[in-house]
Amino acid sequence: MHAQNRTFYYLSLIAVILAFSVVILGAYTRLTDAGLGCPDWPGCYGQVTVPETSQQIQRAQQAFPNAPIQQTKAWTEMIHRYAAGTLGLLILILFFMALAKRKVTDHQPIIVPILLVGLVIFQALLGMWTVTEKLLPIVVMGHLLGGITILALLWLVNLRLANCSFVNGLAKANKFQFWAGLGILFVAIQIVLGGWTSSNYAALACPNFPACFINHPMTWNFAAAFSLLTPVGHMSQSGLMTIQMVHRIWGFFTFAYVGLLSLIFLFNKTNAGLRNFGVIMLLLLISQIVLGILNVAWMLPLSIALAHNAIAALLLLTMVTLSFGLSRHQSEA
Repeated sequence: MHAQNRTFYYLSLIAVILAFSVVILGAYTRLTDAGLGCPDWPGCYGQVTVPETSQQIQRAQQAFPNAPIQQTKAWTEMIHRYAAGTLGLLILILFFMALAKRKVTDHQPIIVPILLVGLVIFQALLGMWTVTEKLLPIVVMGHLLGGITILALLWLVNLRLANCSFVNGLAKANKFQFWAGLGILFVAIQIVLGGWTSSNYAALACPNFPACFINHPMTWNFAAAFSLLTPVGHMSQSGLMTIQMVHRIWGFFTFAYVGLLSLIFLFNKTNAGLRNFGVIMLLLLISQIVLGILNVAWMLPLSIALAHNAIAALLLLTMVTLSFGLSRHQSEA
């Protein structure tokens, strides 16, 4: 690998790790109810950092009399912002590196770096709107999905540069390309529904599993559940329960489809690469189902809820890797 390509590769790998961390930090911020830990943006109570000294706290309370300082939540929010800001700068560096290399060779991909810069700018706006719109669910969900999309695109950049034998093992299996792409769609829709569940704080709307209630039927309310402009905390209980149950039902379909695809890969006798992916996909799926059940049974413990978010991101990256490997070999063929 050329020295410039090597630098770009390692920077993109660091960006992937940082993007994954930002996604988890965002989940931690939501789960600890720290999204409004700082009442302004991009600083915190008009400062670059959280007010610490007595003078800083006094000035902050005078400037924001209706927002009492909760330092733990404020630091949670600011650490998330610092990490996201660092990621944005790193993506900008990657963009300029790609642009410089584009002047030398036409083979340098430029579309994904451009998309990443656009997404970073939009993510910054969503971060600001999250505060100014007081955690409006559609904005919070958009912020989550933007972070996941940035992670997936950075991973795609990394895959293009890496010569990974694990991915190369998918040679001659391009007949599965369509089905792998459909798997990405299933997982992506489930992540959207999970983001809508989380942003509306509907994770514990149903106390039982798999049904919402064991002893009596629930009331479905799709109009309320998918009303995009309902402020957080103002949705009816029936709407919250509907959100949770739709998330579970689509989760069942996702498990069935991706699970079947995993088993087909697992028992493929001609391609070791597909068998490897089958094992990973099946393990991630089972882990995700178990974590979802534990979230209900144990009333959303923080560690389990964070793991649920992390496994969802890893499952998406696995499906993207699979689809990339299959499509690359298809184009090479």
